[in-house]
Amino acid sequence: MISKKFLLGVLLAGAGLTMQAQHRPAPKAKAKASAKTAADPALAASLTRGAVVYKNVCITCHQADGGGLPPINPPLIKTTYVLGDKAKLAHIVLAGLAEPIEIDGEDYKQHMPAQAYLTDQQIADVLTYVRNNFGNKASAVQLAEVKAVRATLK
Repeated sequence: MISKKFLLGVLLAGAGLTMQAQHRPAPKAKAKASAKTAADPALAASLTRGAVVYKNVCITCHQADGGGLPPINPPLIKTTYVLGDKAKLAHIVLAGLAEPIEIDGEDYKQHMPAQAYLTDQQIADVLTYVRNNFGNKASAVQLAEVKAVRATLK
């Protein structure tokens, strides 16, 4: 039997809206920049730009807290997709993802469209943002890494 919450999520997702306000508390604002970003102004700038891209492109499906919309859109919180191979992650953003994936025992079948219209810098920034938010801690994605992945798709 399909739950009311699931059905509402499908309808809202189809309309380009989110359920974030209905079932998740607003994320807490960060009190201070971490010592790592304070010591690395390039990383801090990338995270700031990445937050803008995330809010403009990714938030509808992956939600403000990165929790996704189970069982439709996957979470970005501490998954091997986010914390693992940076080239694979960049490939997903550039080429999309049509095959079902399993994350923490939950199957996600919603197609992720390619976001190849984003610049290499925007992709590097948003992936760096995702890899360092929502409880994630991982290395930054470099512009050259995204360029290398895009070159394989031509």
